[in-house]
Amino acid sequence: MKIKKLVVAAALLCCGLSLSAMAQGGMEMAPQKPGAPLASPRKQAEASINGAAVKVDYGAPSMRGRKIMGEVVPYTTWWRTGANEATLFETNTDLMVGSLHVPAGKYTLVTLPSEGEWQLVFCKHLGQWGTDRFEADDLGKVPMTKASLASPQEMMSIEFGNTTAKGTEMHVKWETTDVWVPVTFMK
Repeated sequence: MKIKKLVVAAALLCCGLSLSAMAQGGMEMAPQKPGAPLASPRKQAEASINGAAVKVDYGAPSMRGRKIMGEVVPYTTWWRTGANEATLFETNTDLMVGSLHVPAGKYTLVTLPSEGEWQLVFCKHLGQWGTDRFEADDLGKVPMTKASLASPQEMMSIEFGNTTAKGTEMHVKWETTDVWVPVTFMK
């Protein structure tokens, strides 16, 4: 009986030390093989008109057989609009994104998905991981138009399209969802 208690105590001690080391960053979880592709690689989307430019840097997750909208990306819950690090939006000129004035600079993009209209938020707080929200630092939010893709898109993308001399559209596409917002260059 004493040996059984000793074994249980030793096992608990080992578990406690392992958890402590992980919490302090002393252990890595599931290291990636050198040269292996990321599960959600970093991607960029860019648009420019006469020197005015906009760039988005985001992690691009894939469906991998999962139901995305409403499950992996829950409705009415803030989403980082990609995977891993928060999505970064950068512009060298003032913009109108929908009805929101966005001064030149860098912002974190966050979306609030729903079955109907989505909301796009520009946040001045940079460098967060995942879905951390700093609402006090929000520049503002705008509604996005929702459409359906003709066929499912495996990897999430952010794209600029329908570019004219005055602006473009920013599209977020994944599964069969395409949400977009007009972007007007004020230069």
